[in-house]
Amino acid sequence: MVKQTAGRDSLGAFAPKFAALNDDVLFGEVWAREDKLSLKMRSIVTVTALVSKGLIDNSFQFHLQSAKANGVTKEEMAEILTHLAFYAGWPNAWAAFRMAKDVYADDDGAGASHGGFFGMGEANTAFAKYFIGNSYLKPLTNPKETVFIANVTFEPGCRNNWHIHHAAKGGGQLLLCVEGEGWYQEEGKPAQSLKPGDVVTIPANVKHWHGAKGDSWFSHLAVECPGEDTKNEWLEPVDDDWYNNLK
Repeated sequence: MVKQTAGRDSLGAFAPKFAALNDDVLFGEVWAREDKLSLKMRSIVTVTALVSKGLIDNSFQFHLQSAKANGVTKEEMAEILTHLAFYAGWPNAWAAFRMAKDVYADDDGAGASHGGFFGMGEANTAFAKYFIGNSYLKPLTNPKETVFIANVTFEPGCRNNWHIHHAAKGGGQLLLCVEGEGWYQEEGKPAQSLKPGDVVTIPANVKHWHGAKGDSWFSHLAVECPGEDTKNEWLEPVDDDWYNNLK
């Protein structure tokens, strides 16, 4: 999850304790418990609570934008607000719809605006614990029949943990960048800026990470190179402060 600074940006001088509780506890601890409840589900719960209380303000707009970034599609949001109308009141739902239309104005449906021409695919829930932020996976080949290729899409600020593709012989991975801008780094080397058309050859048995830049969605094809005794080892997350200082 991207580090939150909204409290300090808005109220740091006026109410520093409140700002710290907002950024460090609410977002830094509660929202960060993705192993207990996904960011997408937390967004749905938050939107539901705000609509139910009639709080259709700037904070609601922020949480609509967060919900969209966390994988709630336009169709899902429309269904959520329609369902809420019967419980939270028709006027509240009308007000929420007006703001939701603006937030989702450039959205043509799930995955239509990200992922390049391969498409964004589905939320990468199986590997979510190895990522900071939300990622999406669209398999393009059947690994039982041929080399496995998948399109991986990262929301802004999302990156995977440090990891190693182990192999006794051969192995490793290729990244073919197709949309947006991202980062790739091997341990002990500077981070490499990535853009569409870039190709990264990741050797076997090398510790590394990759993901989106803080202000851009990013998609790459991941190609698993055949090898002997291959396995992935997932390690520690990429440090937030260090990542946020990448240029």
